[in-house]
Amino acid sequence: MSTRLVALDWGTSSLRAWLLGDGGAVLAEKSAPLGILKVPDGDFAAAFRDSCGEWLARDVPAIASGMIGSRQGWVEAPYVTCPAGFDALAQGLARTDSGLAIVPGVSCDDASGVPDVMRGEETQVFGAHDGSEGVYVLPGTHSKWVTVVDGRIASFATYMTGELFAVLRGHSILGRTMAADAPHAPEAFRRGWTAGLAGVDALLHKLFGARTLALFDALAPEEAPSYLSGLLIGDEVRAAARGIGAASVTLVGDANLCERYREVIAGAGATSHTARTDAARLGLWRIAVKAGIVSVG
Repeated sequence: MSTRLVALDWGTSSLRAWLLGDGGAVLAEKSAPLGILKVPDGDFAAAFRDSCGEWLARDVPAIASGMIGSRQGWVEAPYVTCPAGFDALAQGLARTDSGLAIVPGVSCDDASGVPDVMRGEETQVFGAHDGSEGVYVLPGTHSKWVTVVDGRIASFATYMTGELFAVLRGHSILGRTMAADAPHAPEAFRRGWTAGLAGVDALLHKLFGARTLALFDALAPEEAPSYLSGLLIGDEVRAAARGIGAASVTLVGDANLCERYREVIAGAGATSHTARTDAARLGLWRIAVKAGIVSVG
């Protein structure tokens, strides 16, 4: 099989790379803790050569998505605005002096006119997209709820759920009652998301309950992190589902995290399924084909 493309998912904390052959088949893959904030002296060209030099020696094109295209990355790939499809992403590719094509991010405005952005998730969405309309949920530090219509990203909303969990657990009084490295506690998680899904908008009040339940011995230290996680995810799902009115969603991302979202989404009365785990790689291949970087013939 001939080599066709080097594809990189290059984010804030890590770099994943694949050498792809005919039809996007994986010939080799590697990963490294070389996210854009961890590259020595911001020398992205050197990091690119060190990670993929042996592949690049085969004279194949390369494409990347993620924060490598941000202002803090190698070359800024300006955002394309919603609705954004394959054509817009392909036409918006930025290129480095080393010949690396970088997928642009996507932006949209919410109902109040406040802008929202994403980088990397758009590639995962197009890798997971099966041609039908729908809502794609990408859990994580900054969870994304993405609506796809007519093969284009029509709108999306970001929820800082994962980051808020980390801040509250590590830098607030709530963390004082939590055991370190506690395993997932399913019942406490369910208790949390049940509270998070409850109808009233009172998250700031509900958060304090993670402390008071512990004070009155109604929540064990090893249960508290799962309760807090459930509470935050429950509130996210309640707010996001209300905004999009989705009966079914596609989950894209880490299997364990997707399973927790699946549980909460089911609790909210909706259904979900999990996309294939190689959505980022497949999205990079599809965008490269659309941009003419590789041909399918």
